[in-house]
Amino acid sequence: MTSQHPVSSVQRIHIALGERSYEIAIGAGLLGAETSYAGLPRAAHAMIVTNPTVGSLYGEDLVNALKGHYPLVHTVVLPDGESHKTWESLNLIFDALLSNGCDRSTVLFALGGGVVGDMTGFAAASYMRGVPFVQVPTTLLAQVDSSVGGKTAINHALGKNMIGAFYQPQRVLCDLDAIKSLPDRELSAGLAEVIKYGPIADMAFMAWMEANVDALMARDSSALAFAVRRSCEIKAQVVSQDERESGVRAILNFGHTFGHAIEAGMGYGAWLHGEAVGCGMVMAARLSAALGLIDQAFVDRLRHLVERAGLPVVAPVLDARDNVGRYMALMRVDKKAEAGAIKFVVIDPVGHAAVRSAPDEMVAEVISVSCHVR
Repeated sequence: MTSQHPVSSVQRIHIALGERSYEIAIGAGLLGAETSYAGLPRAAHAMIVTNPTVGSLYGEDLVNALKGHYPLVHTVVLPDGESHKTWESLNLIFDALLSNGCDRSTVLFALGGGVVGDMTGFAAASYMRGVPFVQVPTTLLAQVDSSVGGKTAINHALGKNMIGAFYQPQRVLCDLDAIKSLPDRELSAGLAEVIKYGPIADMAFMAWMEANVDALMARDSSALAFAVRRSCEIKAQVVSQDERESGVRAILNFGHTFGHAIEAGMGYGAWLHGEAVGCGMVMAARLSAALGLIDQAFVDRLRHLVERAGLPVVAPVLDARDNVGRYMALMRVDKKAEAGAIKFVVIDPVGHAAVRSAPDEMVAEVISVSCHVR
C-alpha cells in the first residue's frame, strides 16, 4: 500500500527558536543543487565533513554546489561507523580546519548519517567557540531525527552521547534521493526513529505506518516523503517547545534508555543505533504495561510493527553471568538518570508519553522477558 499523502517538490518545515531558528528542506535532488545553499552565512571557507562511503557517492556533487557560494571548499573524511564517534575522529576535523587556515566565519557541512552529523555539530560548536554548520543528512535515521534539534555529541566507553553540546544548524537539507542508495539494514534502522513518533505523539501516524511499512521498505517515493515530513513536523513542534531537553523533549528518547544500554554493552557498531532503539521501544512498551499505563495488546501491536520494519525485537544478552546487572549499570549512566535513579520514557497513555522511574524488580523482569532469559 502506498502513501495517500503526495508532497510537492520541496517541503519546508520551520524550527522556531528565536534567533536560532532555521528551516528543514525536504525533497528530491536538493544535495547537488546550488540554490539549496543560497542565503547561508558568507565565508571564505566551507568544510565538508563526511565518511568514505558517503563521500564517494555525494562528495563531488556537494563540492560543486558549494563552489558558487564559497571560494575555498575543503573536505575531511572521517572513519565510518559508531565505533569511531570519538575524540580521535573529532580531532581530525579540528586538524583539517586549522591546517587549512579556516577562520571563525567558516561554515561546516555535515554530509552523512547521524555519526557524521553529531560530530560535525560538536566540532562547529567548539571550533573558535562556535562556527556555523549545515546538516546534509544522507540516511533516513539522520533525516527524521538526529539532524534536527541541535543535539551534538561523541560517545564515551561508559555511555553513548555523553560528551557534547546543544548547537543548532543553520539549515537541514533532506534529499530523499539519498535514501534510495541506503543498504536495507540502514533503511530499517531509520524506520525505528520514524515508528517512535506514533506511540508518543501521533497515533494516526502509527496507523499510517502500519498501513505503509511495506511501501517504505520498498522505498516508495511518496511514502518516504510523507514519513520524513511528518517525523520532522513532530520533532520540530517538540524542539520548539523545549530546545535543551529540560522537559517535554525528553519524550523523544522513547526506547533510547534500553537502546543505549544495548549499544554500549555490545560495543558501538555491533547493532546500529536504530536497531537498538527498535528493540528498546518494545522493552519500554513492556515496562509501560507493567506500570499499568497500557495494555498487552498495544505492546504486541508495537512489537509487530517493529518486526515488520526489519528490526530486532529480542534483546541481546550483554553478560552471561549477570545480564540484568549489566543492563542496570549501563542505564544508570544514561543522561536522564538522576542521582543514580534510572528514568524511562514510557507510553502514558497511547499517543502520549511521560518520563518515569520504575522499581528495579520490574525493570529486571522486563529485561529478562525481552532477552528470553529466565
